[in-house]
Amino acid sequence: MAAITTQFSGEVLVAGFTDSKILDTQRIEQVGKELLESVSTAANQKMLLNFQGVSFMSSAMITKLVTLNKTCKAKGVTLKFCEVSPNVMEVFKITKLNKLFDIQAGEEKALAS
Repeated sequence: MAAITTQFSGEVLVAGFTDSKILDTQRIEQVGKELLESVSTAANQKMLLNFQGVSFMSSAMITKLVTLNKTCKAKGVTLKFCEVSPNVMEVFKITKLNKLFDIQAGEEKALAS
């Protein structure tokens, strides 16, 4: 089973998660791999990661998101996050990653920006 879903909304590649809790090491590896593979399909250099439904993620998953961010920057892909739950946002704030990632409230707002 795929760990992420991808679809285009206009010229933006929107990726989402199939799990509400991303804690298992093997699953995290799969999510990371699928996210990195999807960067090359972001045709117009725009990618949105929608966290809708994700309530928890382990610190290992945070590492995958940092790697994704670096890969996007290196390939000239603009990466934004949206629909981040309060639990996940708290982790981003504690790790100061809310300053690194471009986090928007909802998908509509993120797509507009």
